[in-house]
Amino acid sequence: MKLFYSPGACSLGIHVVLEEIGAPFTAQRISTRDGSNLKPDYLAVNPKAKVPTLVLGDGTVITEYPSIAMYLARSNPTAGLLPEDLLGEIDCLSVLDYITGTVHPMGFTRQFRAARFAKDAADEARVIADGKAAAESYLQVLAAGLRGPWYFGAQYTLADSALFFIEQWCGRAQITPPPAISDHHRRMLARPAVQRALATESA
Repeated sequence: MKLFYSPGACSLGIHVVLEEIGAPFTAQRISTRDGSNLKPDYLAVNPKAKVPTLVLGDGTVITEYPSIAMYLARSNPTAGLLPEDLLGEIDCLSVLDYITGTVHPMGFTRQFRAARFAKDAADEARVIADGKAAAESYLQVLAAGLRGPWYFGAQYTLADSALFFIEQWCGRAQITPPPAISDHHRRMLARPAVQRALATESA
């Protein structure tokens, strides 16, 4: 497998998942900051110009964070990254969708790429302030949903790796997360899989 990632982007969560399952993979850096994701070679792989992208050994391309995460968890069941019951699995997927479909774009992308949402340069400060307020509200929702040391209690799941990339962004956005989120972040940073993914992305 090959993971296309941008350092510090949401693809970090998928990078962590790959390290957790222990399957062989290579990591290909594609920086969204310098526009590498817009170059023809990458667009030929993923015309959406987004990360993460996962290419399987047979050439199959999987895009979109929740889809990649679910594929990795379902194809590596011994890693235990999904609740065993159907409703638990659906609950986990709902957390992935909330993080990637709401918290990420409405809370953080608005802060990091305000020009995309602003009417003009003078409007960017308002967009950033709105994004920060939204992110703080979303973090409260996520904190209220935490059920134990990991998002769903004793079992570490895909929800934890998705929450992790949001936690990493709090410092960049100068947001102080709720205590439950900060505690979860510390536990994540202690995991060997997380440390390996961070080491690769910072190299």
